[in-house]
Amino acid sequence: MNLARFYDRPDVYLIVAAFLLALGIYGLLRRRTLIGMLIAGELIFSSASLNFMALNRFLAPDPAVGQIVVLFIMGLAAAEVAIALSIVIAVYRNYRSVDTSDLSELKG
Repeated sequence: MNLARFYDRPDVYLIVAAFLLALGIYGLLRRRTLIGMLIAGELIFSSASLNFMALNRFLAPDPAVGQIVVLFIMGLAAAEVAIALSIVIAVYRNYRSVDTSDLSELKG
């Protein structure tokens, strides 16, 4: 079996991106810690990036458009991680836990 044939088919990339999206949504629903939810959110961002890159490679006339969008997604993901980790650290300092069931006592 020749692996080079798989690189020329967009459905392979879209199936992998759908798997990453499903794994990210499953992680958001099943994880009880804030760090696990953050990692699941990053999986969702990576599936969106993979979709943009696959559709850019096979369908777009200008190859730079999808790459620029993916760079914006990466910047958004980095900002999301920075803010979320600062929130997680603040929650841990106050409650000594990052479990979401312990956060039901938040006031506001």
